[in-house]
Amino acid sequence: MGHLLSKNGKRVKKRKRKLRRNCFLHGPCMLCFIVHSNANSRNENQLESASKLAERYATLSTPEDCAKFLLSPKELWEEQGKCLLSSVPAKFIGPQLFRTVSTEYSEMVCKRKCGGVQKCAPCKQPRCTFQEVTENGVVSDPAAQCHIHLCSLPSSSSSSSTECSGVGLQVDLGEGSTTTNQGSSESSELAPHKNLQEFKVFETDVSNVNLLPSSILLKIFAHLSVKERCLSASLVCKYWCDLCLDFQFWKQIDLSGRQQVTDDLLIKIAARRQNVTEINISDCRNVSDDGVRSLVSQCPGLLKYTAYRCKQLSDLSLLVISTHCPLLQKVHVGNQDKLTDEALKQLGEHCSELKDVHFGQCYKITDEGMVVLAKGCPKLQRIYMQENKLVTDKSVKAFAEHCPELQFVGFMGCSVTSQGVIHLTKLKNLSSLDLRHISELNNETVMEVVRKCRNLSSLNLCLNWSINDRCVEFIAKEGQSLKELYLVSCKITDYALIAIGQYSTTIETVDAGWCKEITDQGATQIAQSSKSLRYLGLMRCDKVNEETVEQLVQQYQHITFSTVMQDCKRTLERAYQMGWIPNTSTAS
Repeated sequence: MGHLLSKNGKRVKKRKRKLRRNCFLHGPCMLCFIVHSNANSRNENQLESASKLAERYATLSTPEDCAKFLLSPKELWEEQGKCLLSSVPAKFIGPQLFRTVSTEYSEMVCKRKCGGVQKCAPCKQPRCTFQEVTENGVVSDPAAQCHIHLCSLPSSSSSSSTECSGVGLQVDLGEGSTTTNQGSSESSELAPHKNLQEFKVFETDVSNVNLLPSSILLKIFAHLSVKERCLSASLVCKYWCDLCLDFQFWKQIDLSGRQQVTDDLLIKIAARRQNVTEINISDCRNVSDDGVRSLVSQCPGLLKYTAYRCKQLSDLSLLVISTHCPLLQKVHVGNQDKLTDEALKQLGEHCSELKDVHFGQCYKITDEGMVVLAKGCPKLQRIYMQENKLVTDKSVKAFAEHCPELQFVGFMGCSVTSQGVIHLTKLKNLSSLDLRHISELNNETVMEVVRKCRNLSSLNLCLNWSINDRCVEFIAKEGQSLKELYLVSCKITDYALIAIGQYSTTIETVDAGWCKEITDQGATQIAQSSKSLRYLGLMRCDKVNEETVEQLVQQYQHITFSTVMQDCKRTLERAYQMGWIPNTSTAS
């Protein structure tokens, strides 16, 4: 605009290319004409007039007045001088953006080169803030990338000129922006001062959680459940949705108990996730073998598979798992009626890394499948069976011979006898043994197991009427590592409890519930003599008075006594702590 209104149009035309290249306002303008004018050609009157115009310009307070002043009659432009630029109000030119020495104005404007400066609409783009700048000129937050723009002087063509306050810094946060690095030419040329702290910047809104690094947000989201991430956090914004789909949240897929889970959902998960290590679909009744196959086929690194009470699933699910997941370590598929020996054979042939298996209440499993599994999985550490009537001593023997690393063994309700249990004495690492409801289990077999398995820490003999006081006394004397002893519905008396308190220094938990011969004497003496006891179960020991238990509770507060009344009190106390308030209103 300055070139069109100037009297020296020919001279401007000659320097047109240079002015366009050097002008920091991206084109010929009045300021360039003023700055690049030959100071030697001005006389004293012209400088004096320019000084007066500069004083008038300095008194202007609004952008509209500035625009009118710049568009005033041509007599204004006849008075050219640097004083006009030097007297621009500070609110229109940042105090630290330009050098204050008048002799350096021309050099400053020409050195800008306009190489890294982008055109911006001064009033349509809002001013935005940017992060705190360090001393060496590097943005303190590496995640925030900024564009620095120079806002042009207000003009009459701007429809919303009141929104822009003049020449200043503008920062654009975005993915495609360039950071103000220390060594960049844009930063060095744009700022005459090398210390970027001299810029006038605006503070950011620290309340915006999205300014945190994504790694911190991922750790926060890790504390949410699958339901909270999928139905709450992922719906906030696209950024949160992407974070909730991060692979680390989908390494362990826990969909247990959700009836909305179908094959279609499993197929979608399989299409997006290929690094799954754990899958839990327990109680998902609307999932079929096809859905499990589509998911598992995309998870070659699967380590744990859990599917309790999925009665609709058959051998096909385990066949696919054994074929595609050779690194499998854990299989828990309790209460699946359709499961047969064929699935166990495939696991034994393809999954030699198995360490933990659970086939409780899979009623079609027999010794044939169990033996193949035992021979093919020598690294087994845990085996649990429950009410598998077709599993006999043959299976117990196979596991004892081929799986020397077994630590946990459970054959509750299986057709196992003392002849099969005796084979477990070969397991030197055995730490937990569950022999509940074993037919024909005698005291001698139990004592032999306790004598040979020195690392045994938990022994469950519940529902075995053959276990008597003599067996319990031997266990108390020989069980050097034993901490838990369960004797519910066994044929024991007060003598067994007294022997535990007298001979054992390691047993912490004793459950003698439903033992009808236990009286106040046995409960009192074991509490008095045992230094290690922390829990005593007396549920439905009818010969133990509740008054005696109340006295023991007050006297031995480090011991938890379990009776009907005591358990009810503890349950009620927990309810009060959680904010439960009883309904005191009377029924009409």
